Formats: sequence, C-alpha cells, structure tokens
Amino acid sequence: MSSVSIIDHVAFHVEPSKFDDTVAWYLAALAPLGITKQIEIPGRAVGLGATPPPPRAAPFWIGAKEGANMTGLHLAFKAKDHEAVDRFYAEALKAGGTCNGKPGVRDYHPNYYGAFVLDPAGNNIEVVDHLPHA
Repeated sequence: MSSVSIIDHVAFHVEPSKFDDTVAWYLAALAPLGITKQIEIPGRAVGLGATPPPPRAAPFWIGAKEGANMTGLHLAFKAKDHEAVDRFYAEALKAGGTCNGKPGVRDYHPNYYGAFVLDPAGNNIEVVDHLPHA
C-alpha cells in the first residue's frame, strides 16, 4: 500500500527583514532530511523539497511579505528514522533555532518520536517519525 500525501504544498510569509535568516535556518535545519532549495524567486519566495526532486516539486514555501504575522504556525516534517530527527534538532539549534521540545518518544502513540524547534520567526517546527524504537 502506498502512502499518499493530501497536501500539495504549504506556505507561510515572514517580514522581509527576517526572510534571508528564516530561509537559511530552514536550509540548515532540514538538510538532514534531504530537503533542499528547489525554486527561488529572489527576495520574494523560496520553494523547498526533497532531493532529488520530482519535476517542479516544491511542497514547502517561504515568502517575504510586509506585515506578515505568522504566530502560532506549526509544521511537522516526516523523517525516515529517529537519527534524522536527532540530526534535525542539532542542526536547527546550531542554525539559531530555539528548543521547543528535545528529541524523544511522545505520548501521542508509542512509536511517535519527534523534536520541536522554534524557527527565527517563532514558528513551531517539528520533525517526526513513527517507527518502533528500542
């Protein structure tokens, strides 16, 4: 049985003054998941996706917009295993994120292993896998 995502893409906007820092943070934090920049509209938007990408696939977008106020946004990215979750957490903090939940098993279900970091714009970013863990 194949897994089908019901989401085509997700986008959010940040103030132009935070755009470059926010894009750089996501590129560093999501590198352990194989997510890279796929499309760029300089100074306006960046589309990120898996590498190697399917044709024209950038399911995650960051845009610059005056007056953007995206407080409370929560995004959860899939990880292939708990090591990728751990690497995301380390890279996200190194890139300037703020801990919002260290990597570990959560009480959502016995195999839910996730980590939470606030990005430079204050969004709650999670990386999770659902594999059994020893």
